[in-house]
Amino acid sequence: MMVQNIIIAVVFLLALFYIGRMFCRQLFVKKGCGENCKCGVDFSNIGPDK
Repeated sequence: MMVQNIIIAVVFLLALFYIGRMFCRQLFVKKGCGENCKCGVDFSNIGPDK
């Protein structure tokens, strides 16, 4: 009986850790595209500034 409670507690803590990590990733997202970005934005029709 004690082993079952420990397993349930470990699974519950892992689930909380996973949800917390997902929440933190949503709060601290990177702004803009990085190098070699493959997000699908087409920049071909944008002319040079100079």
